Amino acid sequence: MNFEVLDEGEGPLLGWYDPDEMREWFRNNKRRDMYDKTMTAKEVVSKFVRDGSYIASGGFGHVRVSMNIIYEIIRQRKRNLIMAGKTAVHDIDVLIAAGCVDRVEVAYSFGHELRGLSPASRRAVESGRVKVLTEWSNAGFQWRFKAAAMGLPFIPARIMMGTDTCKKSSAKIVRDPYSGKPILLIPACYPDVAFIHVHRADIYGNAQIDGIAIEDFELARAAKKLIVTTEEIVPTEKIRSEPWKTTIPFFLVDAVVEQPFGSHPCNMPLLYYYDEEHIAEYLSLTRTDEGAREYFKKYVYGVDDFWQYLELIGGVEKLDYLKRLEQLRAEFKAPWAKR
Repeated sequence: MNFEVLDEGEGPLLGWYDPDEMREWFRNNKRRDMYDKTMTAKEVVSKFVRDGSYIASGGFGHVRVSMNIIYEIIRQRKRNLIMAGKTAVHDIDVLIAAGCVDRVEVAYSFGHELRGLSPASRRAVESGRVKVLTEWSNAGFQWRFKAAAMGLPFIPARIMMGTDTCKKSSAKIVRDPYSGKPILLIPACYPDVAFIHVHRADIYGNAQIDGIAIEDFELARAAKKLIVTTEEIVPTEKIRSEPWKTTIPFFLVDAVVEQPFGSHPCNMPLLYYYDEEHIAEYLSLTRTDEGAREYFKKYVYGVDDFWQYLELIGGVEKLDYLKRLEQLRAEFKAPWAKR
């Protein structure tokens, strides 16, 4: 039975592959044995991120973002990247400001939430330096990863229809063969590379997230190559002692990077709070292209790695302060979550 296509979005179909071909690709390119996958940020970006890659960042907005990988992408001057702007805020803005990303799919981007708009990425889009290729709702974008994780070519839904968002997407509205009513088909998405920051992982890639996983469960299963960055590498015995916390199993992971405070200046739930002072400095400087260049010269190109960056932003004193803030927030918001 062929679907009767009633309408379709005008956006290009990005990140989609035949699910049977992807099943075969994963079978041939993902090892199933447990081996040491630890690498440095420099090594994984050099090995897995190619110019023109379609990339996706885990976490949500300013929460649990792999900033150590993002800064390394900038340091290695990767170019012409396409990014999944599913719930992307600081991550996508920094990559656009640095000239790494020039095309985006958008569900939620270009605003720094309560801190205001994102001057760098908005300026880049408005000037035409960065192209918005397609648009999605937040749920629609997440379900693209879910379809890929399930090995399906698409997921049917009843959202977005009748909106301009649907017109700017690459979804199709078809006639449901059961009810005869319109239904939306949201295509699967397989990013070339995804990087997800977690609370702990072992050397094999078994990774645990404290708190809400957002869409990282699905993204980890959709990505062709998956980089896990972690606050700490722990013994496998510790992972096995609490298996229900393992959101990402080892066989999905291609590399593990240990980096304490690897989400700075963003928030790592239960560990450290946002560095509002640093984010404010970034937003102030990136109001102009000259200011953006000044920021990256100081904080990315002017240091050899993320450890030197952490020293530059205030070192132990600042990091201890952010830890105390997060502990206070956790105790106030959720007393049961105290560690």
